[in-house]
Order: sequence, then structure tokens, then C-alpha cells
Amino acid sequence: MSVGLNQRRRTLTMDFYLGFVAALLLGLLSTQKAHAGQQLPPNFHSEDQTVDGVHLHYVEGGSGPPVLLIPGWLQTWYAWRKVMPLLAQAGHHVIAVDPPGMGSSDRPLDGYDTGTVGTRLDHMMKKIGYSHYAVMGHDIGMWIGYAMAADHPDSVSRLILVEAIIPGLLKHEPEVFMSQSQSAFFWQFMFNQQPELPEMLLKGREKPFMAYLFRHWAAHPERIALDAYARVYRSTDAIRPQMAYYRAFPKTIADNKLRAQSRLPMPVLALGGDHGVADFPREMKTPVTTKLSSGLLKDCGHFAPDECPEEIGRQVIPFIQ
Repeated sequence: MSVGLNQRRRTLTMDFYLGFVAALLLGLLSTQKAHAGQQLPPNFHSEDQTVDGVHLHYVEGGSGPPVLLIPGWLQTWYAWRKVMPLLAQAGHHVIAVDPPGMGSSDRPLDGYDTGTVGTRLDHMMKKIGYSHYAVMGHDIGMWIGYAMAADHPDSVSRLILVEAIIPGLLKHEPEVFMSQSQSAFFWQFMFNQQPELPEMLLKGREKPFMAYLFRHWAAHPERIALDAYARVYRSTDAIRPQMAYYRAFPKTIADNKLRAQSRLPMPVLALGGDHGVADFPREMKTPVTTKLSSGLLKDCGHFAPDECPEEIGRQVIPFIQ
């Protein structure tokens, strides 16, 4: 009888260890899948939250007042990889998120207007444990950041907007017929809204397309992690949500025009690259906030977090201290 009992104990022990090893391997595999080519900065770790039925991935590290970082079009949390340690060393808890449809987060079929996305990210921050936090957004992340600040002013303590124009806040909408130098910064707004066409034309050509953007919009394309981003967006299913942010323009623009009727109560810092949109963020935000600071990112193109992280840190850290 003792032999049978010992055998059962050995079986249970073996089952436990096999289950533990399987869970460990699954965790490692999922981490490798989420971060293929996207190495975590030292002392940062990957986390996940399910918010309003949508799985959101983010990378966090540091301690102190929280700062939420939101990346832009065709990028991921990894765009902030060089900025994150600077903010953490300055005494902040840094949270770099993959918004819906980006990176390792879910790709829902709808809900890409900036109000819906911003509310999801606000709910995520509250689930993490923060009801008051600073937000810094680049490109599409800047659109989302503005919606968050306008819709959740009690949550957003400070807002940093980096290198973009916000749909619905332009004094003069871009004309269809413009010079080649002007259209270089506007063509994607129309192209990306077309149903099915971008997915059809970009299928199997995602990396050359991204390389073209980085080459033409960056002052230092060699500093951009092309391979890391191309691995994430190398399928039609991954490209579709990127276009969905633009296809949601009708609602985003209408909502932004309503938001602009009230001024943002928190301090706002608008940054543009001297080889990018330059003073555009400042000019655009002047009518919608009374607490505006601005700065020019030197020797920097559109992809500022990749291109000039130290310059961002130099201007942002004093603003959020």
C-alpha cells in the first residue's frame, strides 16, 4: 500500500513540475513574440491589462510620479526606448503603451477615434493604480494625448505633444493642390483613409513602405529601428488598424472641434523637430490652452523619440518635475 502511495506522490510531483515548466515556457514564448527585436531597456518589464474587453500591452519601469508615453503611426512602445530610462532616472514611473491596434496590443475591428482610444488608456492607467498622471504623445500618440487631456482633465496633470498636427485643430485645412514639399507631410492623411486600398498595395511591401517614410520624414533615419517595427507590421491584419486611426477622422475631427471650445486646464508643452513640423504644434495649440510652453528639437526630424531622445529629455524633464 505504501508503494502505491509513493507512486501517486511521484506522479503528482512530476505533474506539478511538468505544468510549471510548460507555464514557464509559454510565458517565455509569449514574451519573445511580444518583444521580437524589441529589447526591453534595463530595469523595465513588460505588462498587460485587459481594459473594456481589449488587451493592452505596455512596458514600465522607474518609480515616482507617473508618465504615460504613447507612440505614433507604424511604431510601438519601442519608439520610446531611449527616452524611458532618462525619465526613470529623473524620478518617474514610466509607462510606454502599445495603443489598440499597435504593437502587441489587441487589434479590435473598430473604436479607433481618439476619444475611444484615450478613454481606454485612461481606464488602463486607473487599473494600474493612477488617477493622476502626465501624458506624452508622438504623432498619432499626440492625437490621443490631446483627446485624453480634453476628455479627462482631472486625470491628465501635464500634456506633452511631440511632432504632429491634430486633425480638427488646424486654422487652415490643407489644400488638395499643393507643392511637392508641402504634400510630403500630408499625402498619407488621404491615402490612409481609403478603404482596402492601402492594405492591397502594401501587402508584402510593408518594410519598403516604412523605409520610405523613415527616409523622407527623418533627419536621421539610421537611428530608427526599422527592422523592429517591420517585424510587427508585416501583415495585412497588422496594417489595417494603422489605417483605422485615419479612417476614424470624421468622428475624431468632429469631436476635436467640440473639444476646442473649452481650454485645457493643465500645462501643455508642444515640441517640433527643426527638420519636422517645427512650430506647428505650438501654433495649433495656442487657441485651446492658456498654459502653453513650446520648444524646438534641434537636429531632429519627425520621428523624434527615435532620433533625438536626449533632446526630448532635456526639454521634458524640467516640465514634468
